[in-house]
Amino acid sequence: MKIVARTGKEDIAMVYTAKTKKGKFTEIVESLQPPLPRKEKWVIIVSTLYGCPVNCRFCDCSGYYEGNLTTDEIISLIDYLVMKRFPNKKVPVKKFKIQFARIGEPSFNKNVLEVIDCLHELYDAPGLIPCISTIAPKETNRFFEKLLEIKKKKYPQKFQIQFSIHTTNQKLRDWLIPVKKWDFKRIAEYGETFYDKGGRKITLNFALADGMPIDSDILLKYFSPDIFLIKITPVNPTTQAIKNKLSSTLTSKKWDKIVNTLHTTGYEVILSIGELEENHIGSNCGQCITKHKSTQKSIESAYSYKLQNQRL
Repeated sequence: MKIVARTGKEDIAMVYTAKTKKGKFTEIVESLQPPLPRKEKWVIIVSTLYGCPVNCRFCDCSGYYEGNLTTDEIISLIDYLVMKRFPNKKVPVKKFKIQFARIGEPSFNKNVLEVIDCLHELYDAPGLIPCISTIAPKETNRFFEKLLEIKKKKYPQKFQIQFSIHTTNQKLRDWLIPVKKWDFKRIAEYGETFYDKGGRKITLNFALADGMPIDSDILLKYFSPDIFLIKITPVNPTTQAIKNKLSSTLTSKKWDKIVNTLHTTGYEVILSIGELEENHIGSNCGQCITKHKSTQKSIESAYSYKLQNQRL
């Protein structure tokens, strides 16, 4: 696995393209949260699949699938960024998140479990927080059973799991995420077991497009505000989102109304709009430099940064 190209801004986010000996490509991202310095928060977002078979309607990592990254390949990607910033593998960052969410649904790859299981042995990182972002595909029970074991044993207070919901309307959810997946009842049952008192709440993630409802009554029916929190982000301007006419109107009045309604029902709500520059870099969730460059499609509000070939 070699890093062959990169793009971005060091003080916001960088995307790195990697190539295997067999000629497959993948990506890894590092990002900051301005104005916080790297010593306060540093996020590595690592790929787990070569492409993704799910084909979510707003995700540019869909449309092709060439298998899973091996355990060693995933570790080599993380190693590259850790040693680039901290050559001795001592990471003195208060909040050091390794998020398995760049390219691919992580629960399709059991090697992700091996990586999570050994992270503390690989890096001296007191602030380490592993993170899984998942749509919870239906045929992945064994993956989540094993993940639960690892979390309880090694990360009872420092593990983040995010379930990508996107809307409370089941028909629209099935259209956005066109595979069989856990229903809200199953996600709630697992989340309640996964949660440890005093640890991180379970995140219900909504990339909230215009016309996609989020009904607090439906949420309360399944998800206790004592265990679950709500994270809302806009849909990023990806090739797939534009093709499927999905976008988010970024008006404070609209977002405030949604957030206030959820607050009144007891939920902790994170409104994560982030740095819009990340759309131009291509580092936001749902974006994929490798896929976009292969299509050569122009998007006014995204992917404007050029890839720089990496000297090896």
